[in-house]
Amino acid sequence: MTDFQFLARGIALAGCGIGAGCALIAGIGPGIGEGNAAAAACEAVGRQPECKSDVTSTLILGVALSETTGIYGFVTGLLLIFLAPGMFMNYLQ
Repeated sequence: MTDFQFLARGIALAGCGIGAGCALIAGIGPGIGEGNAAAAACEAVGRQPECKSDVTSTLILGVALSETTGIYGFVTGLLLIFLAPGMFMNYLQ
């Protein structure tokens, strides 16, 4: 293995690691947003208990939609950690 190939592999692995870290940070936003939504739903049910079913169904829909971004970030991070380094190493041989 030449020095260039060694350096290229290191850069590829570092890029995969940095990208995976950034992708996994995407889980922070949905977590904060879902917590705020749940707090607002609890407050709304506390003010108007008769609207509990409407508030609950709207909360579940909103949480499900916001969670998809966290799941996409998690899957992207896993792909960058486990799949991408092997693909880059095949190109560098």
